[in-house]
Amino acid sequence: MTDSSIDFRKTHFVISAPDIDHLEQHIPGNEGIEIAFAGRSNAGKSSALNALTEQKNLARTSKTPGRTQLINVFETAPGCRLVDLPGYGFAQVPLAMKQKWQQALGEYLQHRECLHGVVVLMDIRHPLKDLDMQMVQWSVESQLPVLVLLTKSDKLTQSARMKTVNDVRKALADFGDAVRVESFSSLKGTGKPKVLSMLTEWFVGPATADENVAAAE
Repeated sequence: MTDSSIDFRKTHFVISAPDIDHLEQHIPGNEGIEIAFAGRSNAGKSSALNALTEQKNLARTSKTPGRTQLINVFETAPGCRLVDLPGYGFAQVPLAMKQKWQQALGEYLQHRECLHGVVVLMDIRHPLKDLDMQMVQWSVESQLPVLVLLTKSDKLTQSARMKTVNDVRKALADFGDAVRVESFSSLKGTGKPKVLSMLTEWFVGPATADENVAAAE
């Protein structure tokens, strides 16, 4: 990918896969660049993807947590893909289904060579649950950069939002520059330019990311 910028509004759906074997048949794991979106089933992954791409129905949203059962792939530009992974920590689903989803999630994270970064989404009112911490830890140990996105920030006052962001940054400080923490609101657009800048940097490099931020401002 050598273009000078990425227009995330051109993102489009490519494929849904139940596991990595099906995904590899259509998109080999050593081709292009992928950025994974991971989080608990109520973290607002689909809403965040829709907001970042300015498309209302790119990723399906549901009032029932745990409905995202597949690995959903979206292409933003040739060779650049956003991947919506099955939510973890689901409630009120059969154990066998829960295990199947967790297996698909684990296989993707462990075996996709094209994975260049992980966005871990957490509800700003309930951050840093055990599974969230495990996801961050695994990503850092795998030498993948991590963006912790504290979603639904419009649910808190500005002072409460800033305090939570600072608390989470302190809790993850030992990871150093490998982990960044930002607040985000799909409803208000809070944090959107920063997120798009980081995604662009992961895709094409820091110089282009700076250009995209300037354009967004």
